[in-house]
Amino acid sequence: MLHIYVDADACPVKQEVYRVARRYGLRVTLVANAWMRIPNEKWIELEVVSAGFDAADDWIVAQVQLNDIVITADIVLASRCVKAGASVLGPNGKPFTEDNVGDAVALRDLMADLRGAGEITGGPPPLQKRDRSRFLQKLDAAIQKIRREYPSRST
Repeated sequence: MLHIYVDADACPVKQEVYRVARRYGLRVTLVANAWMRIPNEKWIELEVVSAGFDAADDWIVAQVQLNDIVITADIVLASRCVKAGASVLGPNGKPFTEDNVGDAVALRDLMADLRGAGEITGGPPPLQKRDRSRFLQKLDAAIQKIRREYPSRST
């Protein structure tokens, strides 16, 4: 069955994931370093992993299967999941693909170097309403594409 994994600790689009997953009857696993409140639904589960560095990332990569969907803002996790054959979306709706994830990792490394040198401060801009809308559209499109290409994965 098609499964959605959410890198949940700082994910701002959990409610949107629940809404789309409910519509398609999909399972959702939120992976976090600490307990969090989740809806009381049989198709939603919370996996609490140790607080170790990249523990959530490692757990997701170990579980994800071909054409599962991963929701994350973590570019390195996105790269690992794309390599495993997953469809990966950022919370702003930006898909990570084999064609763009390498550039995203390189840009992340460059920005980390600049921040380390004191050149850049601040983080990403706050999520806007249009970002949530784009996320919903892209998640829906990813599910539809997987269902068309791999009908056995959709049930």
